[in-house]
Amino acid sequence: MEHWLWIILAALFFECKGQDTVTQPTGDVTAAEGDTITLNCTFETSSLTPTLFWYKQEENDFPKYMLKCFSKTVDHAPEIHKDRFHAEIKEKSVPLKIQKLAVQSCCVLCTLLTPQ
Repeated sequence: MEHWLWIILAALFFECKGQDTVTQPTGDVTAAEGDTITLNCTFETSSLTPTLFWYKQEENDFPKYMLKCFSKTVDHAPEIHKDRFHAEIKEKSVPLKIQKLAVQSCCVLCTLLTPQ
């Protein structure tokens, strides 16, 4: 069999994986300035070492990276205050805890899953 055909067959074989999903509850979360809230996010993946990212999108702006969680590690963007924003992978969820809410905390928050 031709060498290129083996490459195509191998590529097709290794790409047959389960579907990965991320689910966030719909709707707005309302809280008072200074409060602490937790935003839930669940995921399903066939990966043994998933990486999950939290992004924020303010009005009329593009999504900006906030932090990522992988294994037991959390990596924050330089401008994100570690004492206000915390997330960690807990089984099949990666909740985001926001402390000391401020008016500038108003934004859309979303999660992205990258299987490894």
